[in-house]
Amino acid sequence: MKIDNKSNKKRKESKQKTTKRLFKKIKETKSKKEQKEKKVFKKDNLKQEYPMRLSRHLFLKGICSRRKADIFIQNGWVKVNGKKAKLGQKIQKTDKVELSEEAKKENKDIVYVVFNKPVGVVSHNPQEGEKEPADFIKEYKKLSPVGRLDKKSTGLLLLSNDGVFVDKMLNPKYNHQKEYIVEVDKYMTGEFFKKMESGVKIERYKTKPAKIKKVKTRTFSLILTEGKKHQIRRMCAALGYTVLGLKRVRFMNIKLGNLKVGEYKVLSQKEIDELKKSIK
Repeated sequence: MKIDNKSNKKRKESKQKTTKRLFKKIKETKSKKEQKEKKVFKKDNLKQEYPMRLSRHLFLKGICSRRKADIFIQNGWVKVNGKKAKLGQKIQKTDKVELSEEAKKENKDIVYVVFNKPVGVVSHNPQEGEKEPADFIKEYKKLSPVGRLDKKSTGLLLLSNDGVFVDKMLNPKYNHQKEYIVEVDKYMTGEFFKKMESGVKIERYKTKPAKIKKVKTRTFSLILTEGKKHQIRRMCAALGYTVLGLKRVRFMNIKLGNLKVGEYKVLSQKEIDELKKSIK
């Protein structure tokens, strides 16, 4: 009997030690994660500080990716203060950086397109039998959408093969304006407008303040600065309304205008420059 008690005591102590080790490991993992997050936050806040690697400078200016910048530098296509740049070189904010004609020509393959997406077409990752923008835009390859527009919706979809531009445009910190025309299934009350404007709780998230304006009895325009999945449909559903039609008509300074459904146009340099101002 005494032996059994001794054995049980040892097992209990062993279990306690294992539990302590487990908690210690969890604590250490959590601590490492927090330290990593702090480093990322610090790095993000210091990203504009100089001296800075030339490749990073070109990336932050929206000229090209860091990888492409290194290729340009290796090829001797980048000059700093009139001298050929070196790989890994750091520069000051006041330094003059120039791209050669070869580098500029390489970057000319970049294109920015506005597409009027039809209902039934997916923004990306089509499944078997589904259509995507690439089925309509044959002239340009490997275009990525700047934000999504669900299959049931129509209207303005911005696309580009400029990875740096797309990544920055998708960053929520810039609060880019997107305007929609929405039709719902019933008459809209004053309370509906008030809640849509101040923010609607969808599951555990409350949407940011928006701008809303009545267009017709059951139609309104809505300006958002965020883009949660199916956000407008979920906002309306939370208030007891069903969306019958949803059309995006504007993304920042880019308007859909008279562009027909299924058609696309390439943005002018002026439109591109105006868009890029918002991500500097």
